[in-house]
Amino acid sequence: MTVTVRFLPDDVTITAEAGEPMLAVAQRAGITIPTGCLMGSCHACEVELGDGTPVCSCISSIPPSSEEVTINLYSDPLW
Repeated sequence: MTVTVRFLPDDVTITAEAGEPMLAVAQRAGITIPTGCLMGSCHACEVELGDGTPVCSCISSIPPSSEEVTINLYSDPLW
């Protein structure tokens, strides 16, 4: 299933396959998501899905639940 992924705040849109690793999709789109441990423990790569659900992008994939997914990027200045 093909999913349109929209990265905010820069409004970058790319097509991905459901289940594709989120970091790989971001990289293909030219988006850099900071990472730390790459195991989901440090939360350096945490992003929010369009519904406000926080996820660690290093261990998450593109959800198959809809045709479009919004991923809100933000940075933690204290990390």
